Amino acid sequence: SKHFWDVAGLKSTKCVRSEIKLSQDDALSRKSGESVKLSCEVSGFSLSEYWTCWIRQKSGTTLEWIGEINGAGSTINYTPSFKGRFTISKENSKNMLYLKINSMQAEDTANYYCAKYTRQRKS
Repeated sequence: SKHFWDVAGLKSTKCVRSEIKLSQDDALSRKSGESVKLSCEVSGFSLSEYWTCWIRQKSGTTLEWIGEINGAGSTINYTPSFKGRFTISKENSKNMLYLKINSMQAEDTANYYCAKYTRQRKS
């Protein structure tokens, strides 16, 4: 299913949605221990020119900022609690952003969103 980011409540993060849609497995329900790779296809801007980030929201809870990747894909920053099992990557030529989750756990079930920074920031 396709999910569009709702900017409501996004002030706690540095990312704001743009014309980005996220394709995800329904409910992202997998057996514990398996891995999953989420894909986010962007439109309306060039991935190589902006920092982008991944955010997740569990049902009825606040947003959790997972991490960010720069335009070139050379710098990736993670929230400490997500570092290790979560890997952010991208393919600029395909306008695709990815999030791989290793060793899935029950608490990883959530809606996952990709977003871009409001201002152009290449470094």
